[in-house]
Amino acid sequence: MRGARKSKRFAIVSWALVVAWAAFIFYMSSNTGDDLNRGSGFFSQIYQMLKDAQTQVLGPDADAINSIAHFCEYTVFGALWANALRCHMSLPRACAVALACTSLYGVTDEFHQLFVPDRMCDPLDWLIDTAGGALGSGLAWLGLRRRSQS
Repeated sequence: MRGARKSKRFAIVSWALVVAWAAFIFYMSSNTGDDLNRGSGFFSQIYQMLKDAQTQVLGPDADAINSIAHFCEYTVFGALWANALRCHMSLPRACAVALACTSLYGVTDEFHQLFVPDRMCDPLDWLIDTAGGALGSGLAWLGLRRRSQS
């Protein structure tokens, strides 16, 4: 009985992390360009620091931060999905479903940005989201497979 409780608790925490990360992505997508460019909050400070570094390395016209942010957000999201789904199915299937779920959420994220001032729906961002989800799901598969073999 104790193992069943732990397993149920693990599943609940795993799904809570998926929901929390989805909410984080939604929050970040709700920020307008002005919120990040001129804001004084934590994420604005990080954005400004990255923007300054990007300008020094790539020049003033470069815009790699958005793509890198999408990729990183969805890499974490793919891993969280795979971890939660493995509570209900085999690891390979969980990783495949995780990739599909992250990709679909990327579609909804881009659609959501149509309604945010100074944001746009960009199919390239969706492809980057999907690539990040694939990496996260793949890393989860590698890490969790090794762990189950130990």
